[in-house]
Amino acid sequence: MNNLGVKLVPARKMRVELFDNDGNRYTIAFEGQVTRDKALRLLDLVELLGGSQDEAPSLSTSPALPASRSMSRFEKVQSVIHKNFPLIWFTSKDIQSVYEQELKEPVSLSTISTYLSRMASKGMLMRTGTSNNLKYKTAPNIPAAIKQRIIK
Repeated sequence: MNNLGVKLVPARKMRVELFDNDGNRYTIAFEGQVTRDKALRLLDLVELLGGSQDEAPSLSTSPALPASRSMSRFEKVQSVIHKNFPLIWFTSKDIQSVYEQELKEPVSLSTISTYLSRMASKGMLMRTGTSNNLKYKTAPNIPAAIKQRIIK
């Protein structure tokens, strides 16, 4: 631990390799104290450089909630997440509140929690926290062609 009470992690290396459609290889290396946050930032950068939305499960990309009456409740939850929480962590209560405000229809917290759990299991969301204090965030869309290696 340092003098601020933060546990220091030994220096490590992380390397991400990308291959484009032409067979070109791109390598991004990170050396130092790799934390979960830094690794997620690196993967976000990878997504910005060439992430393809059609190669990984993703949330709906519509900016608004179109024709909400014809959408399933699961699709409505996806749209609420995409529109209101595209980059930040959120809880099931956050989603329930926004869902009810925007769509003017009630939804139980257990329903929202179930949908968020399913999305996390499918790789659409990242999840952290204890069972009674879970937080979620939209997962970066990482192309299937990416090979990620963490070197210890």
